[in-house]
Amino acid sequence: MLRHFTTRLLSRSIKFRPFSTDVAAASAADDAFVKAWRSTIPNLEPPKTPLSFMQPRPPAPSTLPSKLTVNLVLPYSSEFSNKEVDMVIIPATTGQMGILPGHVSTIAELKPGLLSVHEENGVKKYFVSGGFAFIHANSFADIIAVEAVPIDQLDSASAQKGLAEFTQKLSSASTDLERAEAQIGVDVYSAINSALSG
Repeated sequence: MLRHFTTRLLSRSIKFRPFSTDVAAASAADDAFVKAWRSTIPNLEPPKTPLSFMQPRPPAPSTLPSKLTVNLVLPYSSEFSNKEVDMVIIPATTGQMGILPGHVSTIAELKPGLLSVHEENGVKKYFVSGGFAFIHANSFADIIAVEAVPIDQLDSASAQKGLAEFTQKLSSASTDLERAEAQIGVDVYSAINSALSG
């Protein structure tokens, strides 16, 4: 009974805030909040709302662009900035994911694997150890990787040796920490070997 009464009371008194994508409605709600604040507490500045910290989103183009603009950023450098490409294929944790111009806004976590950048004059391939990809509706993609190495700079023999070493460490691990570290090594070296063979 009390629960039903509380639900009815709340449903009458709560005004739901509009989604943040509806800037005009959110701005009106913020203005109403500031007005109510100033009438209640005139001597204290009102707190800032999330809308005051947000920059407007770049407009989505009315026509589908022919190129995707990509940034590949590492903690210590930028592999490329505002590079126009035809397509990018990333190793997302959910599987290989192709990004074309006009892709829907998405955030994808990267796993160790092969990142392919398709341009007019060919395909550049990188091995990435992990990170995130932010795909924006205006045909921009920001790829933030922990490490990215051009595939032609990797040595197949070293990768196979590393996989064998970490596989042996995994089988002889005695603690959870040793098992976890060895499993990470196996996953990374398996991904490197797979990238080199494919």
